[in-house]
Amino acid sequence: MKIEIKRPQQRELDEKGIGSWPIWEKEVSRFDWTYEDTEECYLLEGKVTVEIKDGEIVEFGKGDFVTFPKGLSCIWDIHETVKKHYNFK
Repeated sequence: MKIEIKRPQQRELDEKGIGSWPIWEKEVSRFDWTYEDTEECYLLEGKVTVEIKDGEIVEFGKGDFVTFPKGLSCIWDIHETVKKHYNFK
């Protein structure tokens, strides 16, 4: 399973209606997470490292649009407080 990361233009954000998506915030922390559905999110703030169970490490932060596939199990390591818009498919 692969995490997709993009750096979208404002036009792309507007087309998806991301500004109307709910917001999730989380302080510096480390936790396990499994995605029951595909999640798309756009980071307004923060810096994160995600370790996938196969050992792959993915880094992303402010300005990144990230897609997590359904069924993915990983460990979130938040280095700077996260604020993101999110949407489950």
